[in-house]
Amino acid sequence: MQSPCLREVSQACLCTHGGCCPSPFFSLSPDPLHKVSKSRNTSADCRRDFAAVTASSIFPDTQFTNHESLPSLQQSLTEFTKAYPQYFDTYQIDQIRAKEYYQLSLSNHTCLDYFGIGLFSYNQLHKQESSPSHLRPSLPSQNLDIPFFSVSYKTGNLKTQLLHGGQESGLESAMKKRIMDFLNISENDYGMVFTANRTSAFKLLAESYPFMSVKNLLTVYDYESEAVEAMIRTSEKRGARVLSAEFSWPRLRINSEKLRKMVVSKGKKKKQRGLFVFPLHSRMTGARYPYLWMRIAQENDWHILIDACALGPKDMDSFGLSLVRPDFLICSFYQIFGENPSGFGCLFVKKSTVPILVDNTSSGMVSLLPAKKQLWLTDEFSSCETEPEQTSKSKQEKVAATNTFSGPMSIEMRQSGKLEQGEISEVRRAEADSIQQKNANTNGGGGSEIECRGLDQVDSLGLTMISRRGRCLINWLVNALMKLQHPNTEGNALVKIYGPKIRFDRGPALAFNVFDWKREKIEPVLVQKLADRENISLSYGSLHHIWFSDKYQKEKDNVLEKTDREAKSKSDNNRKDKANLGITVVTASLGYLANFEDVYRLWAFVAQFLDADFVEKARWRYTALDQKTIEV
Repeated sequence: MQSPCLREVSQACLCTHGGCCPSPFFSLSPDPLHKVSKSRNTSADCRRDFAAVTASSIFPDTQFTNHESLPSLQQSLTEFTKAYPQYFDTYQIDQIRAKEYYQLSLSNHTCLDYFGIGLFSYNQLHKQESSPSHLRPSLPSQNLDIPFFSVSYKTGNLKTQLLHGGQESGLESAMKKRIMDFLNISENDYGMVFTANRTSAFKLLAESYPFMSVKNLLTVYDYESEAVEAMIRTSEKRGARVLSAEFSWPRLRINSEKLRKMVVSKGKKKKQRGLFVFPLHSRMTGARYPYLWMRIAQENDWHILIDACALGPKDMDSFGLSLVRPDFLICSFYQIFGENPSGFGCLFVKKSTVPILVDNTSSGMVSLLPAKKQLWLTDEFSSCETEPEQTSKSKQEKVAATNTFSGPMSIEMRQSGKLEQGEISEVRRAEADSIQQKNANTNGGGGSEIECRGLDQVDSLGLTMISRRGRCLINWLVNALMKLQHPNTEGNALVKIYGPKIRFDRGPALAFNVFDWKREKIEPVLVQKLADRENISLSYGSLHHIWFSDKYQKEKDNVLEKTDREAKSKSDNNRKDKANLGITVVTASLGYLANFEDVYRLWAFVAQFLDADFVEKARWRYTALDQKTIEV
C-alpha cells in the first residue's frame, strides 16, 4: 500500500501551468542504460515551462546598473506573484511565521544561514498566547524560560548501543519516536543514536566502520565540510583509502565518467567495496544529485551512507526508503529557527548492517535529558553546526544580548576551552546556576510526550506547499541577481552564481560571489560582514573537487584559489595539493519560513556593490582596522 506521504508526492502538481513533478527516483541524469519514459518527457516539459516563465516574467530584457533604480519591494512583489501565482497557495506559511516566529519581524532579521530542521517554535519557547501582531510585546530583554532539554555527553560502543540499547529518559524515548515518525523511518528496520552534532555523527561512524578490512571511503561533496573532513581523517588513521567525486566546470555537475569508474567493480567476484557517502543535495549550491548513483553503488557492493542534512523539512517524504534502503543515514535538528542553532545530530543504522560494525569505544554520542539547573553555554558553543562553517555573527550577538541559553557544557569542557565545533572566535559564556526547573512535564520530564511544534507545523504544511514556496523564491532570487550589471561595461556582471541557475528542481541554497567593476572578487567574508550590518545573516565556505576539461584549462588558474578555512592537519598536508584548491563563496540558504521580503532584501543589499565607492569604503574599513573586533 502506498503511504499517504508518497501519495501526496505523486499527486502534487508543482508546475506553473500544470503537470506533475515526478519522484526524484525518476529525475535522473542522462544514462545510456536508463530508458526515458513518456512521463519523463512530461517532466522535462514541466521544467522547461517553469524556466521559461521565470525568464520571461521576471524583469524581462532588463539590466540594473544602479542600486537606486531597483523597483520597490511592493512593485517587485506584485510582479513576483504575477509570475508565480501558485505562491498565493502558501499563505499558511506566512501565518505560521507571523504567529510562531514573530521575532523575525520584530527584529527585522533575515536568516539565510540555517541548515537543518527546527524542533520548536519561538512562540513555544516563550509560551506566549496567540495575539494580533500589534498587541505582542517587543522582544524580551531576558529569556526567563529554561530550554526544552539538556544534552549529556557519553562515551560508549556504537555497536553495543545499537544492539542492546541503554537507559533512556522519557524525553529521549519520546524524541526518538517523534523524529523517526517525522522522517518516515521504521524502528523495525533502523536503530538510532543521538550525537552532539553532525560532525560527531560522521566521526562516530568512521570510528566504527570496518575500514581495516573494507578499505574504501568514497564521498560526493562539492564543498569543504567540517563533518566530512572529520570522517576522512578518522578513516585514514584506520587504514581507509579515500576517494572523492569531482564536479565539472563550469556547471559543477558530477563528473559521471570518473565517478562510475570508482563505483563500478572491475572484477566479477563479489567483494564489499567500502562506504559510499552520498548527500542528496548540495548544502552550498543547491544542486540535487541523481539517486541513480545509490542504486549503482548498491549493485556494486558498497555500503551506503545518506547525508540527509541538506534536505528540506519534508523532503524525506519523497525519498522512498523502501526503494533505496541505505545502511546509514545522518541528519541534524536544531531547536528553534532564527535563534541560536543548538541541537543534536542523529545517526541511523540499518539493523541488518549493525553486525559489520567493529567494537570500538567512541565519543560523540549524547543523551537527551529534561532541562535542569546546570551550566549553560551561549551561541558559539552550540551543539549543532551550521554549515558552511563560517556563519553570520549578527544572529549570535542578538542571542547573547537576550540571554538565550543554547546548550549544556560540562565544567571540564568549559575550563579547557576546546569544543568539537572548532573555529571559535570570541567566546561568551553565561552561567545560570540559579535557573529552576519549571513546567517539567511540558519539557518532557514527565516521561512520555514532548510537543515539537516546529515539526508539527511542517507536517501540517506538507511537502507540496513547502517545495512550491522554496522553488518560487530561490528561482526569483537567482534571476534577480543575474540582472545586476556594472555600469559602462560590456557584460560585466556583478554576481557570479555557481552550480544550477534557474531550475525547476534546484534546491533552496545558493553559492555566489560578488565582483567589482574591475572584475576582481570581493572577499566573501567582507560581503558577509556587510550583510551582518544590515541584519542579513549569510554564510561563506569553499567549493572544491572541481574538474576542468581541456576546453576550460585556461580558466583553471584564474578560478581556483588556496582555501584557508582552518589550519590543515597532518593528514590534510599529506594529500595532493589540488585537494586544497577551491573557490571561496558566499552562501545563502532559504528555510521553509523564508518569504519574499527576505530574498528582496538580499537582492537590494547585493545591488549596493554596483556603487564602486561603496565597495572601496567597505574594503578599506575592513582591512585597515583590527578584523577580529571590527564592526563594519
